[in-house]
Amino acid sequence: MSVGDVVLEDTLTSAPAPVVAGLEEGNHVTLTPVHDNMDSHGQIMPTEEELAILPRVAGTMPWSAYMLCAVEFAERASYYGCNQVFKNFIRAPLPLNGNGAGAPPRTGAGHQKSAGALGKGTVIASAMTDAFKFLAYALPILGGWLADAHLGRFKTIVIGVIICGVSHVIMIISAVPSVIQAGKAIGPFALSLYMLSIGAALFKPNIAPTILDQNPHLKPHVITKSNGAKAIVDPEATAESIMLWFYLLVNVGGFMGVATSYLAKYVGFWSSYLLPGIIYFLLPVFLVIVNKRVKKLPPGGSALGDFIKVNIMALKAAGIRGIGRKGYFDRVKPSVIAASGDSRTFHWDDKFVDDVSRTMDACAIFLFFPIQQINDGALGAAANAQSAALTSNGVPNDLLDNLNPLAIIVLIPIMNHGVYPLLRKLGIRFGQIKRMTFGFLIASIGASSYAVIQYYIYQTSPCGYKASTCVKGTPGFDGEGVSHLSLWLYGIPTIVTATSEVFVNVTALGMAYSRAPPNMKGLVMALNLFMTSISTAISLATANAIQDPYLVWAFAAPSIIGFVAAIVFYWLFRKLDEEDFFVHADSQLDLTLKNEHVAKDEEKDIKYHSSLDEKNSDNKEIREIKE
Repeated sequence: MSVGDVVLEDTLTSAPAPVVAGLEEGNHVTLTPVHDNMDSHGQIMPTEEELAILPRVAGTMPWSAYMLCAVEFAERASYYGCNQVFKNFIRAPLPLNGNGAGAPPRTGAGHQKSAGALGKGTVIASAMTDAFKFLAYALPILGGWLADAHLGRFKTIVIGVIICGVSHVIMIISAVPSVIQAGKAIGPFALSLYMLSIGAALFKPNIAPTILDQNPHLKPHVITKSNGAKAIVDPEATAESIMLWFYLLVNVGGFMGVATSYLAKYVGFWSSYLLPGIIYFLLPVFLVIVNKRVKKLPPGGSALGDFIKVNIMALKAAGIRGIGRKGYFDRVKPSVIAASGDSRTFHWDDKFVDDVSRTMDACAIFLFFPIQQINDGALGAAANAQSAALTSNGVPNDLLDNLNPLAIIVLIPIMNHGVYPLLRKLGIRFGQIKRMTFGFLIASIGASSYAVIQYYIYQTSPCGYKASTCVKGTPGFDGEGVSHLSLWLYGIPTIVTATSEVFVNVTALGMAYSRAPPNMKGLVMALNLFMTSISTAISLATANAIQDPYLVWAFAAPSIIGFVAAIVFYWLFRKLDEEDFFVHADSQLDLTLKNEHVAKDEEKDIKYHSSLDEKNSDNKEIREIKE
């Protein structure tokens, strides 16, 4: 770039073209082609040789992305802190000789029992918590659509935050000892439970896309590091890195369940709901801090209608047997239809049909997630019933569920800063499909260990095949009402299945964002979340079977299905590992730059009018002095 007689070599070569175009003509700025392979956004594109030999690295992200991860932490800490004790709150009655707030006695036989309040049993506990989970992961389809079409992601997040805040207040009221003892806790608790699911449904599908919106690295490009060595900034590695941080903070928040489990057992449920509520109200503070710095993409109008029409037309043209076959969507491309002599016009072009095809590939991948989610934590309240049948020695039976987030917190830095960089350095591509297949297999292995532990519980429980409902004094049985096996055995499958989330859930977040059209990212993220509602619906449908003496098969059957599904999954989708990560890089960069220019223009207008107001005010004061 030349200004007068001065040539600025690499100083401004990374400046986007609109920045150069915005300079005043009077500066006589001309471009010097220092890099022939620079794109219109100022990024240096790698050559074929550089793609083959240069190491790939994750790019840096703006601090606003990490602040949004902190927002997710506060929301998840409150969500999981409360969720941790829901099943005990609903399932178990107020402990005999307890403190009246749900905590059992600290001495004697009661020391081995869990906290409780409503006494509705395992079936009702499974039904209520699964219904809550179903709504929290099914309604995001509405939340994603609202954000894409009408409200924008950030505004939708704010509305969800308000709803969740109200629900936390009501939940605390439902756990006040006098309300529980009067038998009136179920009404306000149910209201708060389902309000929380609605607020989470607005928040959850939009927070991860908003974080990924901050990513400036949408295409592979060459950088020169401080030591002079060149590297390629890899969009997939960048997205994977920030999503690993995102998921790390999700699980740091999930660790709040440790505190709430102990509070429920030793203080009462009112305190186990109060603490997450306090953490939750940090969330609005974080949003205010990040508000002016975060990149907010406007709603673009939903493409859902055209998306559905393209799918219907493709199904009519190819039939059910054509689903998944090569060229399935080609028949409904406007160019193909026009070439056949059909004069119809459409709202979409060939590129949009390709977008639909890629999105449907992602949705087909998501269909395999419910079995992994069932293996990662078991059907309904089966795992909770298993832990309650083991010798705890005063440890809350649901405390060990927190080994799930702990395992993830330990594993993520190892993968993010050790394993993944090493694989990239060695040139080994551990693609999205390979990562998810590996995760599916790990989840199935963990679920099989649940089944083994449950078998031995039945063999050692004083109540035999009625282990989950066994209490001291049951006719014909002696002892404390639990198996002599240690509760800590339950930690083995909990840790193993947790590791699967690092490979499946984190990868799915990046895939849902990268493969979706720009104005359907919230909706496609919601479709990913919707798979959790399917796994929850399966739990609801099998609720009556999640009881003694069938608990071994409640763990074993999903494990067997999971092993088979992992093999089928890899065979069907293995070729997707060869595709580009971001498929809408150019259009998203253009939209980002456009919004940045609009924001700058608005800021200039505000400053201009402000200066005019100050000038007019000064003139008025001068006139008043003269008068």
